Amino acid sequence: MPLLTAHRYRKMAASVPAYVRGSTTRFYEWLEASDRAALPEGPPVWICGDCHVGNLGPVGSVDGSIAIEVRDFDQTVIGNPAHDLIRIGLSLAMAARGSALPGIVTARMLECMVNGYESAFAPEARGETVDRGSDMPETVRLAMRRAAGRSWKHLADERIEGSEPLIPLGKRFWPLTSEERAAVEGLFAEEAMRKLATSLRSRADDAEVRVLDAAYWRKGCSSLGRLRLAVLLAAGRGKEERHCLMDGLWF
Repeated sequence: MPLLTAHRYRKMAASVPAYVRGSTTRFYEWLEASDRAALPEGPPVWICGDCHVGNLGPVGSVDGSIAIEVRDFDQTVIGNPAHDLIRIGLSLAMAARGSALPGIVTARMLECMVNGYESAFAPEARGETVDRGSDMPETVRLAMRRAAGRSWKHLADERIEGSEPLIPLGKRFWPLTSEERAAVEGLFAEEAMRKLATSLRSRADDAEVRVLDAAYWRKGCSSLGRLRLAVLLAAGRGKEERHCLMDGLWF
């Protein structure tokens, strides 16, 4: 744990955005202790809890469509949605400051964030269907096009420096104990997890699922110190076999 803590502090010291990412607990402590006006009280709903720009990106649905959404939920809680807005606003402001953008640009970014939040759900709350593509920024269109053409091999190439079904141990990946490996095997032997793997790779519901490799994943800032695992799975056999990379977080 001391090694992981020192590593997190080094990452946080590298830049202001990295500090924002790694200080979730302190963020809420500062927010509670700050001399500010009362926050708007939205209905208690599921919020990300760690809503910053690094946790936004393309997410695919079961029907193959793609949207830019929040995609990191390891600190999700039931809470005030205003907390997520303040946290992502801080992240946007820090990103702008780190890019030496003027204050007026930062203010404009935050205005667009609030306007976008308001416009995103209001029509749907009235039961209307909204076409998001008509006013989508070109940068978002580009990100979605790139995401549509990706496969598990692209993810594996980025995350584990190769697409072979093995996780190279070293700086980023550490070995599991025999008890931890057995727990991973048991987890993906459960019917719900097996069906999740087969659905991700479009295999039959009754296809065999095997754990090819698993390792502790030293990743991120705020999640360091928790048991975060990278698991390589195979769904099916022979020519029908398909691989996928799973990212799991155990507290």
